[in-house]
Amino acid sequence: MSGYRLSRINEDMRRELTQVLRTVKDPRVSGMLTVLRVEVTNDFSLAKVYISSMDGEEAAKRAVEGMKSAAGYVRSQLAGRMKLRKMPELKFIADNSTERFFELDELLRSVAPKDDGDDGEKTN
Repeated sequence: MSGYRLSRINEDMRRELTQVLRTVKDPRVSGMLTVLRVEVTNDFSLAKVYISSMDGEEAAKRAVEGMKSAAGYVRSQLAGRMKLRKMPELKFIADNSTERFFELDELLRSVAPKDDGDDGEKTN
């Protein structure tokens, strides 16, 4: 039961952080940013927030620096939106998994057999 509640809080916090991210005025926190996932510890003392950017890993690192400086604002906004007894401390982490996904997708497309327009059905 506790695992279900924790996963629900992780998802709710991810959704709310996505909304709060749009209100941060720091110029480093701009562009196509995505909150990939949130991992809250069992005792609700820490939440790791993984952020990715469509503009690359360097943009994600700049956004993380901006989010670190705006952590108090973000945490207070989350506290108003979520009904938790204790709001966890936020730790922002740059994640380049989106960039790796596109690289892997490109690699798979280059290796995949070329489609000749036939849908695979044989006619007699």
